[in-house]
Amino acid sequence: MITGELRSKVDKIWEIFWTGGITNPLSVIEQFTYLLFIKGLDEKQTDLERNAELLGIEVDKIFGDEQENLRWHKFKQLSASDMYDMVSKNVFPFIKTMHGDKDSAFTRYMDDAIFMIPTPQMLEKIVTNIDLLPLSDGDTKGDLYEYLLSKVATAGTNGQFRTPRHIIKMMVELMKPTPTDIIVDPAAGSAGFLVEAGEYLKRNNEDLFAIKELKDHYNNDMFFGNDMDRTMLRIGAMNMMLHGVEKPNIEYRDSLSEKNIDDEKYTLVLANPPFKGSLDHESVAAGLLKITKTKKTELLFLALFLRTLKKGGRCASIVPDGVLFGGSNAHKSIRKEIIENHHLHAIISMPSGVFKPYAGVSTAIMIFTKTGAGGTDKVWFYDMQADGLSLDDKRQPIVQNDIPDIISRYHSRMETEQDRKKTEKSFFVTKKEIQDNEYDLSINKYKEAIYEKMDYETPAVIMRRIDSIDEEIVTLKQELKTLLNLDL
Repeated sequence: MITGELRSKVDKIWEIFWTGGITNPLSVIEQFTYLLFIKGLDEKQTDLERNAELLGIEVDKIFGDEQENLRWHKFKQLSASDMYDMVSKNVFPFIKTMHGDKDSAFTRYMDDAIFMIPTPQMLEKIVTNIDLLPLSDGDTKGDLYEYLLSKVATAGTNGQFRTPRHIIKMMVELMKPTPTDIIVDPAAGSAGFLVEAGEYLKRNNEDLFAIKELKDHYNNDMFFGNDMDRTMLRIGAMNMMLHGVEKPNIEYRDSLSEKNIDDEKYTLVLANPPFKGSLDHESVAAGLLKITKTKKTELLFLALFLRTLKKGGRCASIVPDGVLFGGSNAHKSIRKEIIENHHLHAIISMPSGVFKPYAGVSTAIMIFTKTGAGGTDKVWFYDMQADGLSLDDKRQPIVQNDIPDIISRYHSRMETEQDRKKTEKSFFVTKKEIQDNEYDLSINKYKEAIYEKMDYETPAVIMRRIDSIDEEIVTLKQELKTLLNLDL
């Protein structure tokens, strides 16, 4: 979570943008991100120089010798007017063209980027205040991004909204990406899932950058993301690069359309696709309609995951509760497809407050492996009741947090979860029981409540009590009249 001090500093910068005439939240985030990116490039080169000096090797430079004056620590010392000229005429054009590869995601989506800060004084204030932000810690940078994105108004036309960072982190921890995975988020937004997957790999694989093949794969062929908002594509590409991925494969693409020809390409899907939307059949890839004939985006995305995953590929996706119990033929058919023809591992039910204040929908995380040959024997359910934050619009930190328990129980479920009763937070449900319930996957269908037996007094005893109380009331009223010298 972002601290109060950092929050106030970010709010101050936001106010500078706002009072300076940039009031569209996405435009503020975009301009803010450009400057964070420029600062991050300078810090990255400083680290490269330090490491090269320690190892006695040649520096792999981002800024050439003739571009030294474009570095953050250089231009921040200039006067307001000189800084403005330097940033608008030299630094910004430099970051737009810094990747010589015209096919790279970064170059493509920076083509129509615009430097919007209108005055030297405004730029100087923003640079000065950004320079005061404590961004050396990667987690802090992630928290800052999360806080910036929280300022964007709720949903787009198809119901998409940002995924809280701690939920993203939980899903990545559940899936445990490997250095050879090929990871996709078909509704990538700011690339939060891809960034967290990359950070997980760096934390858990010491040889990730020591082995050339793994390093090259990480930088070029591991991360893929699609989105239909060019501003978010730019933010996502910069976010990935700031977190050390040299060439993220971020594409402008409608993942559900015929233009998406990906087929058995990926080994891991991490996603929170848009729901509550519907599309015309004509605009949906025919191959997806063969899996489930529907207009509903949340069902079509599940069909997409099945098509684009390689055999043995895994998926963790957030789905609205309606996917789990919807009674239409399309709902039932996609659930049946995953259960009968692939391996459904888990349904983690989340409280509706997880996405507040932006949305109050009830959701779950669905985890499965594409096998093409079945494999579902029983499904593990978990009833998450707390995620470490209050479930109201304020989302303040609280002690109750099921996330560590979810991760621990999921990874040890085959050893420690087998005998849990359906009255507990987590339990298994057999495939046969799910089949008998028309492939219903809502946790409330299977969870059993504990009812305590209550012994009540007989009606005669209760009536005697009432009579006794009535008599006592009459007596008290008479005493009160006597005290007040009332003769009624």
